[in-house]
Amino acid sequence: MTKIVIVGGVAGGASAATRARRLDERAQIVLFERGPYVSFANCGLPYYVGNVIKERAKLAVQTPGSLHARFDLDVRVSSEVVAIDADAHEVTVRNLQTGESYTETYDKLLLSPGAEPMRPPLPGADLDRVLTVRGIPDVDRITNLLTQRSAKRCVVIGGGFIGIEMAENLCERGLDTTVVEMASHVIKSLDADMAADLHQELRKNGVALRLGTGVTAIREADGALEVLTSDGEALPCDFAILAVGVRPESTLAQAAGIACGPRGHILVDDHLRTNLPDVYAVGDAIQVVDFVTGADTAIPLAGPANRQGRMAAENMLGGDCRYTGTQGSSVVKVFSLCAASTGLTEEAARAQGITYDKTYLTQGHHAGYYPGARMMGLKILWDPQSGKLLGAQAVGPEGVDKRIDVVATAIRFGADVRDLASLELCYAPPFGSAKDPVNMAGFVAENVLSGKLQQFFPEDVDDLPRDGSLTLVDVRTPGEHARGAIDGFVNIPVDDLRARLDEIPADKPVYLHCKSGQRSYIACRILTGLGYDCHNLAGGYDRYSAAKRG
Repeated sequence: MTKIVIVGGVAGGASAATRARRLDERAQIVLFERGPYVSFANCGLPYYVGNVIKERAKLAVQTPGSLHARFDLDVRVSSEVVAIDADAHEVTVRNLQTGESYTETYDKLLLSPGAEPMRPPLPGADLDRVLTVRGIPDVDRITNLLTQRSAKRCVVIGGGFIGIEMAENLCERGLDTTVVEMASHVIKSLDADMAADLHQELRKNGVALRLGTGVTAIREADGALEVLTSDGEALPCDFAILAVGVRPESTLAQAAGIACGPRGHILVDDHLRTNLPDVYAVGDAIQVVDFVTGADTAIPLAGPANRQGRMAAENMLGGDCRYTGTQGSSVVKVFSLCAASTGLTEEAARAQGITYDKTYLTQGHHAGYYPGARMMGLKILWDPQSGKLLGAQAVGPEGVDKRIDVVATAIRFGADVRDLASLELCYAPPFGSAKDPVNMAGFVAENVLSGKLQQFFPEDVDDLPRDGSLTLVDVRTPGEHARGAIDGFVNIPVDDLRARLDEIPADKPVYLHCKSGQRSYIACRILTGLGYDCHNLAGGYDRYSAAKRG
């Protein structure tokens, strides 16, 4: 009989425990969890604060009792594993309620300690009303501030997933909410040009943004707090939330001699084994391989942690499951918008010296003639030589997750960007278009790779010479042009183009744009067919103006 000891519950540990039981009814499985909850919906915590999830009990996905009843698991909460003796194959456990310590032997040991919110070394970060969000006790403290102490103002420090989800839900609860983010944009898994849509949505709903701004200190003032920023502001609030990232909880592993990476993440092989015999690790605490680039990275997401737990259980019981990497597929709700991404961003590609091409697409999330269609923006990155898909981002209403899931699947199976054009996807007017946005992105990439389309991008627009060496044309309607135009672009609607060719010199390159890039592509094809050298603004005026607003 195999005895499996698991350190840490929630995603990775609980998944491993239940999978191990389904594989081996006779195995002895002991799960230690330092906190009071063994399996809870940590991704649902902001929505409990926002009163979207109304019953606190729904956050507890499983309890020690339910896991014992269904899976015959020995689950011990409020039990901290404080030491590992790899030679003796045993762990030392401290009961946090009684203070008692004891040892437990194992045949196989799985570490799933997760990651803890970072508290940067700035003055005031340890004040009582400077909070982090990791577990149910954290949101209990926040909801107590809202209900018992009638908090009205909050500053969220950090614009990642947790920071933005907390900002939305606090705002929905009626709080004056400010997000302070050191980077130029929120949500690191998006590029700045795509995150710009989220900035507009946050501001529209009352969230104040302080982008490109650091926090220098937090101090108590008149019974409240003040968050001091790098640009000299003092932001008053009743409490602050630190959401500046996480660090791996690998202290136990390091003390046991388990090899860790430069940022403290536990090193594992493709079977999720550490360097110690019979010791495995999964979840936010481990270093993984970036599926797209093959580089070492760390991506703390629940989906990969669950899959790793399942695989580790297989391998601890003699299986041969190989974890081939993480591509970082993610989605976040921001009021009425969703933002999703997978694979590389431009910023990540540049940082790693990876050459890429890209395009943008703006299209309705379902058929335009069916009521309620709203526009979504889709951005695709690919290798300009091979066409290999590198990444994708999308921002819009319903259906954003679906499109990124399709591209994520294509990346996982090594697709060429041109393969997107031939995917057969579901279509009915309430759900999509006969030419789905994913198909359309493939069509655009086909045109670029075959030389039928030359693109320029929003970041290129302001640097285009306005000295007459180029012809700059806006092919939108006069009404659209009047509501907002790019300096130097002459308005010639696409439907008037053939009749006004005398205004477009044939011996100069022509740079065109419309609202989204579709009409200007048609204009490019007209002019290219007549011998002109044409370039189309990818993403059109909408993407350019969004990027300019920031």
